[in-house]
This record gives sequence, structure tokens and C-alpha cells, in this order.
Amino acid sequence: MADIDEITKSVLEKIDSEGFQQEGAYNLRYNGYSLCHGNTEHITIKRKEDRQGIDVYISGETRGELVHIPVVVTVSGMTDEVYNDFYIEEGAQVTIIAGCGIHNSGCNDSRHDGIHTFHVGRGANVRYEEKHYGEGEGTGARILNPVTKIIMEAHSTFTLDTAQIKGVDSTKRETEVVMGEGAKLFVVEKLMTHDKQSAVSNMDVHLNGSGSSAQITSRSVARGESTQIFHPKAIGNALCHAHIQCDSIIMDHAQVCSIPEIDAKHVDAAIIHEAAIGRINNEQLIKLNTFGLNGEEAEAVIIENFLN
Repeated sequence: MADIDEITKSVLEKIDSEGFQQEGAYNLRYNGYSLCHGNTEHITIKRKEDRQGIDVYISGETRGELVHIPVVVTVSGMTDEVYNDFYIEEGAQVTIIAGCGIHNSGCNDSRHDGIHTFHVGRGANVRYEEKHYGEGEGTGARILNPVTKIIMEAHSTFTLDTAQIKGVDSTKRETEVVMGEGAKLFVVEKLMTHDKQSAVSNMDVHLNGSGSSAQITSRSVARGESTQIFHPKAIGNALCHAHIQCDSIIMDHAQVCSIPEIDAKHVDAAIIHEAAIGRINNEQLIKLNTFGLNGEEAEAVIIENFLN
């Protein structure tokens, strides 16, 4: 069992909602290398030989197991690029808990680029959770640029639940999903930016199979002088259903640009998009003030509930 320092333990508490333990199926990437990993009867994790990253093999007999694959960077000036591939067999049911935390106490930028590809077998049900977090008293930036590709075979289900908690100075998220017949996709994206942070999220969902469906929900809060750009796109290439919803709270001098895009290439493609950007409702603030909360406390309650 590997020794984990206190800073890393603290970061892991922020990015792993289930609590990281060195048991079951897991792989902890720490400052550019795999610090420790473990397998189960149905889940095998192998380090790549040709480049940085891991291959995760999930048997079709998997039922309700968890896979923990967090990343922690604590070295100032590091750029960490990793390629992870997930092979989920037909009928598997699994939850994958990822996330990256950067603790930067230096003056140089620290960056992690995680390139993840999911091969989802027929009828499999996958939940993927990913949290991003930054901290540290240094002046160097904390940068996270995830790339996610999901290939869904017939009648599979994939839930993508991502959250940027705080402290990430710059992020650019690229997501591509290719869906087969009867496949179902659920996306929940939650984002908080503050100070002069910037965030860009691009998503292309290709509904190629008859009867496929996608529900994409984005919620964000922009404070300070931060900027956010959302560009989710649903492309209907068959009889399908898709709904995109982007809701944002804007505060201070922040900027939010929301560009939900729908592209129907089949007569039976039914796709809807919605987008709303606005400030915190004054009536909600007043109501919370009557319960004894000051302005800052009331804002915190509203934001927490909005992002949950």
C-alpha cells in the first residue's frame, strides 16, 4: 500500500465523492506517474506501454462496482498529459469516479490534460463522475483541459456528471459522443468560476442510431471578472430525441456566452434547446435575509442549491 501525503489526501477528499481508498479497482495518478493501482475479479487496470495512461477493462459480469481513477498534481510548472481508455463489455453496470486536483504553491503554471475514450458495449450502463479542483497559495496558474470521447453501442446508457468546484484558472473541455441504436445519454455539467478565470466547454453529440436520446444540462455561476463559453451541439442523424438546457447565474463583472446548437439531418429527429442567463433573484435574497442570513450568506445558499 502506497504512502499518501497530507496535501494529496486533502485534494482527494475534494475530487472523490465516494472517498478514495486503496481497495477494489483503482488507480491514483500522482505528479505524472501511477502511484498505486488495484484490480478486482471483474475489472482490470493496465498501464499503457506506448504512452502515459491506463487501459481499464470492465467485464460484462460487473454489477454495481466502483472504479476510482483520480489525478493529483502538486508540482509547480508540471504539464501532465495522460491517455486513458475504458473498454466496457456488453451488459456491464459500473460507476467510474475520476477527477483532478491541482495544488500549486509555486510561480509556474501547472497543467493536466486528460484524454479519455470510452468504448461502451451493447446494453451496458456506465456512470462517469469527474470533479475538477484547484488550490495553493502560489501565483502559478492551475490549468485543466479534459478531452472525452464516448462511443456507445446499441441500447447502452451513459451518464456524464462533471463539476468544476473552484480554483481552476483555465479550462477547455472537449467532448464528443457517438450514439448507436436506442442508446441513452445523460449529461450534467456544473461549473463555478471566479476572479479572472476562464472556462470553455465544447460538446458534439452524434445521435446516429434510431431511437437514441440525449439529455444535456449545464448549470454555471460566473463571478468576478471570469468568462465562460458553452457550446453544446446535438446532431440528429436518425429518428432520435435530444434536449439541451443551459442555465447560468452571472455576477459582478463576469461574462457568460451560451451557444446551444441543434442540427437535424433526419426528418424524425426531434431536438430542443434552451438557454437562460441572469442575475440572482432579488426576491430570493430578501426571503433569505428574513431568515437571518446576511447578503453573502444568502448568495452562497442560492448558488449551492443552483449547482446541486
